Amino acid sequence: MTMKRFATTLAVLGGLFLLYTGVSFLLAPQATAEGFGVPLRPQGGGEGFLMVKGMRDIGFGLVILVLLAGQRKALGMAMAAMAVVPVGDMTIVLSHGGPAATAYGVHGLAAAVVAVTAGLLLRERSAAA
Repeated sequence: MTMKRFATTLAVLGGLFLLYTGVSFLLAPQATAEGFGVPLRPQGGGEGFLMVKGMRDIGFGLVILVLLAGQRKALGMAMAAMAVVPVGDMTIVLSHGGPAATAYGVHGLAAAVVAVTAGLLLRERSAAA
């Protein structure tokens, strides 16, 4: 598998995962919140916020998939910028007493994958070169 194909695969998987996560937060916000790592307090009081989080993920997923259709350098830059989101999520989980395994294993790993994907996309040479 070439590096370009590997980067494409990572970008597609990332975009599809964000769409899935966003839809999950919209359809089942409380159940999905448990996997995010921050408990709901009070019960039922945070669904609107969780739905906003869902829309954020849908938006990021769509940006990835749209830019993948022909703007790979822009996609690399966008993903580099988006890498701060899972780092922030990890910090929020840790600072609010969430499980460290979720903070590092879900959000930390996501940040690393997004950053690596961005790096691979930014290293690609154009077809003209």
